[in-house]
Amino acid sequence: MRILHTEWSDGFGGQEKRVLAEAAGLSERGHYVALVCREHASIREEAVRAGLDVHTLPMRKLYDAASIIRLTRFLKDNRFDVVNTHSGVDSWIGGLAARFAKVPVLARTRHLNLPLKRNLLNFIHYLPDVYITCGENMKDHLVKRCGFPGHKVVSIPTGVGPEFFDVKRDRDAGRKYGLDTDSVVITNVGILRSIKGHEVTLKAVKTVAGAYPKARFLLVGDGPRKEILERLVQDLGISQQVIFTGFVKDIPGIYSFSDIAVLSSWSEGLPQSLLQAMAAGVPVVATRVGGVPEVVIHEKTGLLTDPGDHEGLAKGIIRILGNPDMSARFAESAKKHVMDNHSVTHMVDKIEGLYKELLATKSLRSKKKKMNV
Repeated sequence: MRILHTEWSDGFGGQEKRVLAEAAGLSERGHYVALVCREHASIREEAVRAGLDVHTLPMRKLYDAASIIRLTRFLKDNRFDVVNTHSGVDSWIGGLAARFAKVPVLARTRHLNLPLKRNLLNFIHYLPDVYITCGENMKDHLVKRCGFPGHKVVSIPTGVGPEFFDVKRDRDAGRKYGLDTDSVVITNVGILRSIKGHEVTLKAVKTVAGAYPKARFLLVGDGPRKEILERLVQDLGISQQVIFTGFVKDIPGIYSFSDIAVLSSWSEGLPQSLLQAMAAGVPVVATRVGGVPEVVIHEKTGLLTDPGDHEGLAKGIIRILGNPDMSARFAESAKKHVMDNHSVTHMVDKIEGLYKELLATKSLRSKKKKMNV
């Protein structure tokens, strides 16, 4: 197959990593896969490193006519079988270009568990042949709350790479972040944006530190709210307990010395950082949002708290730290759950099968139409 992914986002968080994992996985199976992104997007360099064919467009706004025209021409010239869009802006540009170029299959992956309005002003939502969500909760949201037809929405959970299943404990690895080998490390991995709710994690720090003075909280990632969160740390008087690592490429290395991974988001699809921590054998405490309860089964593979409940988050952390047997049980069950259901191989298998099924259906319809004519 000849497949094109489009991605407008400039960052390199869970969404962009999934796009790259899908594209690279399909490329490794012999399909031609290209990526269209913006000139300064972080995913560009990573995609080139992965051996993908990368092209850039301005994609300045939803109705960027110049980008639509250029992409339409590119699609026609290269005879793509599938276009898969990912963010809001590129879903308009890529969706319109794919239809103008008469690409057989148009797919849109929905990474956020936020509502989409289907109406005449948002006609773009009627164009895709299929919507791919990152979990069953997101699928139900689109079908039951947003009115998308059930047969056009497919759940394909995010996959975790093999490097996370092989993480070995290494306390010394934390020294580069100023940690002692006897530090109790609570890690929150994710782009520093408002939807991730890092302020909830920070508000839990004092309670945890009161029970475990050696507790240190790592906020792993970069993003637009970094300065706001740094000021909050100062205001809360917790600068001794909190470390901002900035962007870290070696996330398996982070989990090698983490005692607990937390997620305090206000909304989520199925977050990769959570799945990766579980695959690495790190016990988790997470907010009960989006697709999180699909993988964090309360009291079995981890603990769940309500969004915004910093005291509940702190109690969950303290409970796991104070019960090594329970911590080990959660970690073992979580790792098995991710291995059985959320490996990157499973994800690529499902994506590849979906594309082939859609192409076969389109081909059959085209043949029947010609026969009737």
